[in-house]
This record gives sequence, C-alpha cells and structure tokens, in this order.
Amino acid sequence: MGFMIKKPDDAPGSAAPAIIIGLFVAFGGVLFGYDTGTISGILAMKYWRKKFSTGYVNPADHYPDVNASQSSMIVSLLSAGTFFGALFAAPMADFFGRRLAMILNTGVFTIGVIMQTIATAIPLFVAGRFFAGLGLAITIGLLLAAIVNNATQDRMDMGLYRIPIAIQFAWAIILVAGMLILPETPRFLVKQDKHKAATKALARLRRLDTNDPAITEELSEIQANHEYESRLGNASYLDIVRGALVYYGTTFFENSGISDGFTVTLITNIINVCSTFPGLWMVEKWGRRNLLMFGAIGMAVCQLIVASVGTALPGDTHANKAMIAFVCIYIFFFACSWGPVAWVVTGELFPLKARAKCLSITTATNWLLNWAIAYATPYMGGFCCICLAFVYFFVYETKGLSLEQVDELYAKVTKAWKSPDFVPSVRFNDVHGLTDESNGDMEKNQSEKATHVESNDV
Repeated sequence: MGFMIKKPDDAPGSAAPAIIIGLFVAFGGVLFGYDTGTISGILAMKYWRKKFSTGYVNPADHYPDVNASQSSMIVSLLSAGTFFGALFAAPMADFFGRRLAMILNTGVFTIGVIMQTIATAIPLFVAGRFFAGLGLAITIGLLLAAIVNNATQDRMDMGLYRIPIAIQFAWAIILVAGMLILPETPRFLVKQDKHKAATKALARLRRLDTNDPAITEELSEIQANHEYESRLGNASYLDIVRGALVYYGTTFFENSGISDGFTVTLITNIINVCSTFPGLWMVEKWGRRNLLMFGAIGMAVCQLIVASVGTALPGDTHANKAMIAFVCIYIFFFACSWGPVAWVVTGELFPLKARAKCLSITTATNWLLNWAIAYATPYMGGFCCICLAFVYFFVYETKGLSLEQVDELYAKVTKAWKSPDFVPSVRFNDVHGLTDESNGDMEKNQSEKATHVESNDV
C-alpha cells in the first residue's frame, strides 16, 4: 500500500475531486499555522521589541523588550479569539452553510491582519490577534512562517514585522477564491431540503452523472439517516453538555544557548511538515486509537527527558543539544499522531443532527486549552500519560466507517476498547424501510380494528 492515497475498491466514481477539495479546504490551516509561527519569530526581533516596549529592558541582552505578562497576552489572545470563533462557527455553519461560513470567517480574519499590520503599539496589535483568532477555523503554515521570519529578521524598520504579518492576506485571498468555486457539502444541502443541489454536489465530488445508481444510493442513505435523526428531535447545546513550543520556539532555542534560534525553528518546522506524511498512512493502517496511543507514549517520554535533562544540567552545551534532539523527536510523534488525527476523530464522532454544535464545542475547548498552554507552561509529560488512558477508555475506533455507520457503532458498542472489532450491519435505508413498513402495518391493523368494531356495533 505504501503512502499511496486511493479509494476503496468497492467505492464507485473517482476519489480525486474529494481529495483535491479536502486538501484545499485544509489550506485554511495555513492561516492558523502561519500566524502561530510568525509570532514566534516576531517576539525575538529586536526592532519589534524596541518599537513595542513600554519601558521594560530584558536583562538577558539589556535590550528593550515586552515583559513576560505582555508577551503571554500577545501570544495567547489568538487562541482566546479562536475559542469564541469556534463557538460561533456552529450557528453560522447551520445558517449560512459550510462554504459561506468559511468565507465570512476569513473576512473577520482579514480584519485582524489589518489591525496587526498597522499597529505600532501593543493594544492594537493584541486586538488584531484576537480578531484574527476569531476568524480562524497548521503544519505547512508554521514552515512558511519560519521561512519568512528568517528572511526578514535582519531588517531594522517596520517591514521587519509588517511583511510577515501582511503576507497573511495572500492565504486569505486564496482560501476565499477557492470557496467561491467549491460545492457545498451534500449533507448540509439534504438538511436544508435542497435535494437537487445535493445530488449535483455529490455527483461533482464522485465525478459521476447525477442519474448514476451509485449517486442515487448514497444520497438515499444520507437522506434516510437525516430523516431517522429528525424523528429524534434537534440537538441543543444543553443536550450536548448533559502548543507552547510552537509559540515560543525561537525564544526557547536562543535561551538554550543556540546562537541562531530562527534557523533551528525553521529546521523543526521542516520536521513538523515531513512527519505529517507518515501519519496519513498510519491513520488508516493502524487505526485512530492505536496511532493516538503511540503518539501519546512518544510525546510523554520525550517531554520527561527534556524536563529531566534541563533540570539536572542547566546551561550545559551538550545537554542543550540533547534537549533539542528530543524536541525534534517529540515533534515527530505529535505531527504524525495527535496533530492531524485529533481533528479526524472529532470530525467522525458525532451524529449528523448535532455535528456542527459538537464540533464547535470541541474546537472551542481545543483553543481554550491552547490559550492556557500559551499563557502558562503546564506539566505536559504527565498530561500525555492522561491522554494515553483517555484514548484507551473513551475514544472509539472509526477507521473505515462512514458517518452513518459511526452512529450504529455508538448504538451497539458500549466499550471504546471493543470498538476495533465492530462490523457495521445496518443501513439507514433499511431502517427507514422497516420503519415505513412498520408504520404501514400499524395503520392497517388500526383500520382492521376499526372495521371490526363497526361490524360489532351493527
């Protein structure tokens, strides 16, 4: 199989359009990744430090700088914005549709970029980061940011930080242009009772004719599942309720005795990008659960080693190099597992009627914790051990299942660790047919009973 991406043998049509559209929509991750990577370098740029300093002088190099509290606020406000943006995403996606909602969010992001670009003091710069986060929905973005930061680090004018920030306009323009061309999701169109448009969208994704039996069957399955869940009622929020290294990478490496933190950050981001590709293969070969547990164990070991070496041998040159090596190994474990797979799992877990709301809550939770990590450094090694236990006991294996089959998985399997053995056996078309047949038999029995009663009365 290798690293080839191909559709299952029994799947009709072509997988190319869906893969291309998925890759393009994933380009939205460039917005967040680039912004996150950019701030890492900007915080270490001397011109920016002098321009935005409110009087604090860094004792490490006796140069004007922002203090620790200001630095934490600047970094973390992006994640605070994404927290609220994620909560707004569900009602926007349900009301405007997935495609238009992404366009509107990109517009809000652009406003945040404008504010950061024209800022000459901390308040406007921080406000811009909040609005940029509000419009954000990573990996390649981090690499691009590292390259741009490395190219502008020697400038001693406003272009030093304005160029890296303003480049984000390009990513936003590309994303909006694509969203104007791409089709809306068939499931959303079915939910809106736009069946003709849903047929066209699905046919375009599969590269088949709208009258092809495979399109008719798949759309019928989506429609049957929607009708089945509609009978259960709508899901409200009440029903549902019932990375430090990435942000501070350049500063971390410079404080570890590395003379050129920008170059090392660039190298680690290249590792980040390259390590994502094995994850594309392992997520289907190993499954979601095994890959997440593999990543959690690897990250925990690396973090504990870095913490131990840094505590036992502070300032030692060889110890610093060892820590950087294990940071790179940590990045590999994260980039091939938790980085991409966490989003795969959350995208597959929830029933159609509540998917938008549930995804907005999980995304908001991610950014809330992201903000906490950016503002204060927790004991991450211990948290990775907790992640390992959480995956084993609570995360269901959804490899190879359609969104409709995931609903059946939750209905039949009560223990997460038993989910890898699940084999789907029910199609919602069959359930719908049985329901209609049952309703017909009920109506027939009621009619016969009424006739019998009338006969007795006579």
